[in-house]
Amino acid sequence: MNKLKAISFAMLPVAMTNISCNSDQKDERPNILYIMTDDHSFQTISAYGHPLSQLAPTPNIDRLAQNGMLFRHAFVENSLSTPSRASLMTGLYSHQNGQRQLGKGIDSTKTFFSELLQQQGYQTGVVGKWHMQCEPKGFDYYHILWDQGNYYNPEFRNKESNGKYIREEGYATNLITDHSIEFLENRDPNKPFCLLVHHKAPHRNWKPDLKYLDLYENIEFPYPNTFHDDYSTRCAPAHTQDMTIDKTMTMVYDLKVNELKDVSPYNKEWSADGMEYLLKRMTPEQREKWENAYHPRNEAFINEQLTGEELLKWKFQRYLKDYLRCIKSIDDQVGRLIDYLEENGLMDNTLVVYTSDQGFYMGEHGWFDKRFMYEESFRTPLIMSYPKKIKAGFETKALVQNIDYAPTFLSLAGIEKPQEMSGTTLEPLFEGDEPANWRTSLYYHYYDYPAIHKVRRHDGVRTERYKLIHFYGKGEMGGDKDIDCNELYDLATDAHELNNLYGTPGYEEITTELQSILDKYRADLKVDEF
Repeated sequence: MNKLKAISFAMLPVAMTNISCNSDQKDERPNILYIMTDDHSFQTISAYGHPLSQLAPTPNIDRLAQNGMLFRHAFVENSLSTPSRASLMTGLYSHQNGQRQLGKGIDSTKTFFSELLQQQGYQTGVVGKWHMQCEPKGFDYYHILWDQGNYYNPEFRNKESNGKYIREEGYATNLITDHSIEFLENRDPNKPFCLLVHHKAPHRNWKPDLKYLDLYENIEFPYPNTFHDDYSTRCAPAHTQDMTIDKTMTMVYDLKVNELKDVSPYNKEWSADGMEYLLKRMTPEQREKWENAYHPRNEAFINEQLTGEELLKWKFQRYLKDYLRCIKSIDDQVGRLIDYLEENGLMDNTLVVYTSDQGFYMGEHGWFDKRFMYEESFRTPLIMSYPKKIKAGFETKALVQNIDYAPTFLSLAGIEKPQEMSGTTLEPLFEGDEPANWRTSLYYHYYDYPAIHKVRRHDGVRTERYKLIHFYGKGEMGGDKDIDCNELYDLATDAHELNNLYGTPGYEEITTELQSILDKYRADLKVDEF
């Protein structure tokens, strides 16, 4: 790997009370290290105690939980990658920052929290997946992936590459950490830093580091209770979605049975060419290791000629094993960053955040991917460590959302958040107690339809116990009908959201109450479609 040139940071004016910028006096405001993965489910972090993660533990991410606070009720406001990233940067809901869907949309005139930190003397950097169609704003340093990024030998661009993406040999998760440490090595030690480490993994199609291709191969992971969900009480979107392990997950691209690429009907899949492109990116040595791992297993699978339930179970196990192999590398690299902070005396004065851009289905309801307001997608892992203010080993069930991250960073830096930011600082939770005036509900809105996976547009509210979801809009994909349908869940008695109570006698009062909360969100936030 080619080493980058030393990073130079511009001398920036600081206009904050009681903060000195003299070169011989260290700025004691906290550093911020924000680590965000792409599609990492809380189910696969062992600190959360899910059965999956107990078979594939994450000891380094758990170190952060042991040293800080685990958030059990952290959520996103729109379960999709680019909208989630826009909410992180702006502290705004999707309709407020413009990034409602996966592609274009971000209103780059909105203030990014990185700009405010930079203006007040922070050294700012972002490494890895940016995935917004605007230049990184408010960063002294960036080293970002092309589009989604590739797992093997990915391309990056930075301020010195003149807009060109340059290929680097190696595994994306490791390279992102390499460049993150380069930023830390070249910073001015007298100034605080804010570094965003945005991993590509474990995004589809879940390609592991070569050294982990055999990891977990002899483990059979447990099947979720809702693996064979029939959606019997749900509105049409649960039935018409296209995100099942059974029918949507592809044999060649997703499950890596490349031996089927020329076999009908697999040679007609869009994914067959995509997988071949990804394999051709590898060096001969990398390709050989890949083939040595997958080919014997694939040949054995083909010879078994599995069908029905046995085929579905095989798909689930292959999916889980590759996904969790990607998580293993993430956990390793989180450990590298923690070790760096500890070895350089930075841990006590650094807020370390670990999260994902949304949740992900690990076979629940028979699905993979995200998008829906159901818990596995809506809920995201969130762990924060900051020894100066956060009590070690604490947990909270307070309702928090990704619009809260930017206000939290600004508050810790002593910067007043812009009035337009919808989120609120999480600082009042750091002592372990939930303030009496803490929020009692959350608003969610998903817009990306028509699009891949066919999940219909919907918004809704979640309280500590109940959830109301409203699906709406014209059917614009094959077979989809216009829809205006509601779902109501009692999460205390139905944690897996199998029993839609909307319209059920006895739930009129709670339905009216939740509808009133939802209507108020729509009015207060000036939501323009529902």
